[in-house]
Amino acid sequence: MREILEGKIDGTENGYAFFVPDDRKKGDFFVSHKDLNSAVDGDRVLAETENQGGRTTAFVLKVIERGRDEITGTFFNSRKGGYVVSDDKKFFDYVYLSFGKGLRANAGDKVVCKILAYHRHGNPEGIITKVFGHQFEKKAEIGAICYQYGIIDRFKKPVIDESEKIEDKIEKAEIKARKDLRNLTTFTIDGDDAKDFDDAVSVEILKNGSYRLGVHIADVSHYVNYGGVIDKEAQSRGTSVYFPETVIPMLPEKLCNGVCSLLEGKDRLTLSCIMDIDKTGEVISYEIVPSVINSKKRTTYNEVQKVLDGDKDAIEKYALIYDDIKNMDALADILIKKREERGSIDLETKESIISVDKKGKIEITPSAQNKAQRIIEEFMICANCTVAEFMYYSELPFIYRVHKSPEEDRLDNFYSFLKGLDLKVKRHKGEVFSKDFQLILKTAKDKPYYTIVNRVMLRSMQKAKYSPENIGHFGLSERFYCHFTSPIRRYPDLTIHRIIKDYLKGATDIYEKYGDFVIEASEQSSLKEKNAETAERAVDDYYKALYMSNYEGETFDGIVSGIIGKGIFVELNNGVEGFVDLDGNRRKSVFDKNNYTLTVGKTTYKLGEKVQITVSEVNLIEKKIFFILSKQKDTLQKGGNHSTIIKKNYGK
Repeated sequence: MREILEGKIDGTENGYAFFVPDDRKKGDFFVSHKDLNSAVDGDRVLAETENQGGRTTAFVLKVIERGRDEITGTFFNSRKGGYVVSDDKKFFDYVYLSFGKGLRANAGDKVVCKILAYHRHGNPEGIITKVFGHQFEKKAEIGAICYQYGIIDRFKKPVIDESEKIEDKIEKAEIKARKDLRNLTTFTIDGDDAKDFDDAVSVEILKNGSYRLGVHIADVSHYVNYGGVIDKEAQSRGTSVYFPETVIPMLPEKLCNGVCSLLEGKDRLTLSCIMDIDKTGEVISYEIVPSVINSKKRTTYNEVQKVLDGDKDAIEKYALIYDDIKNMDALADILIKKREERGSIDLETKESIISVDKKGKIEITPSAQNKAQRIIEEFMICANCTVAEFMYYSELPFIYRVHKSPEEDRLDNFYSFLKGLDLKVKRHKGEVFSKDFQLILKTAKDKPYYTIVNRVMLRSMQKAKYSPENIGHFGLSERFYCHFTSPIRRYPDLTIHRIIKDYLKGATDIYEKYGDFVIEASEQSSLKEKNAETAERAVDDYYKALYMSNYEGETFDGIVSGIIGKGIFVELNNGVEGFVDLDGNRRKSVFDKNNYTLTVGKTTYKLGEKVQITVSEVNLIEKKIFFILSKQKDTLQKGGNHSTIIKKNYGK
């Protein structure tokens, strides 16, 4: 059957693509390179599709709208001028430049290339508009990644000027209008290298044995006027972006590291969520109120963990808050148990901590959450749930953090994967519950593939996002959830602070002010969050490749973390992942996508299986790491410096 449909092109680095119709029920269609008719990744096209005998293909009839008018990439010389290879491998065509269109770029420079013309036959033409510096240099590589994802590392002068006008001093009238909590023992717990502190906590034991938990959040909305210069910039950024050696903040430094940061010994304006919690973990009453605090201590996760572990020096150092820390530990255990009973899913995916010393040496270690981090996480979740429920029943415009249950096809794949592992779990017909996933994790807990089950489970679930409609949070098994606790670094938090304060003041124009805005802000923030996460992963991949380039030829233990028809992905203990290409093996290979196995000759590779690998090649251009199985080490050819890698992939 043939149809003519509109949709988008989804490119691949191999030169072919897929046509994705606007009507997603029709599925995707394979498009060979010769049938693209000059279309590239991201283009909106009109295509003729064919669905016959299970084979679905498409031919591009017309490009309706180009998906991009510029790319970031690497410049190379040629006899006729030069060409740019895109950093985004889905944009598989080189962009050619005639003489004079190179903006004084040198071979190997990271650049921005504006596309001047697409051609039905042959490659696009372009001109270089920006040079970041030479490839492999950190500044150039990170600059190109930031540009590619629209992340701006500097604030414009009007934004800086506006922030500098903000007074650090708090007026007496403002304090009088708030709940004065400056005598309450509040303190911050953050990472060792944190510079902005937007949440402080307090805990009291009530006469009836219940806990009074205070979560006190920096009142950024007091300083950032709705619709003002700083606010528009914050909305445009959506979130702060975190790289190994730097942070690109959502707000100017005067705010995020100054007047809004809950510094030790400084009076600070806050919005407090104060909850009375009984011994079962139930929030029996609460108060959400504008407040002023004075943090008594700036602590870190590691220091608090030392206190919990009984370190005498740490206990002496934090004697003022020792009892508070112990009470928080006990309360966190109650909240953890309560969440577990509800069916909340606590995924344990292996993350990497990338650190760089003053000399530029990179270290990559596996991250491990300690109890101190878990305490703060539980308190923030509790506050987020309480605030979301409070505002839900107000029936006012709001921004919720929502997480839908997994889609049916992904569930099918996930349970097929579990069957392939011979993991015996029961699947309920109809609706899936978070408790089902929790049980799967408990069943897999002591198995060697436990980390992989966590990762595949995460991939099977939908991504959490911001929404003006409350549909609950599947992963947390919560009816109500929002992001309330980080207005310094997340725009939705800043927005809901404004709405909450207006509501508490009895404002009557909340619908008019925020009715349409929460829809716009939810979409924008979800998009910016995804963008930031992609950029962060790209930068992390660069650092990991840079780190592993020092270990070519060396051998490590790892586990099989992914399987495709061409080979296996292997993850090392520190979270670094590389690819073992088994496609060139002369022995017949069989990929079982249902059971996630790859059989090469008499050897079958399974997820979670332990293997020993040798680092064979690190491609810093594509930020990819390649391994070989150690039993093949004698076939590893030495050499392969960066210049030969460039020649191998892009030389002409």
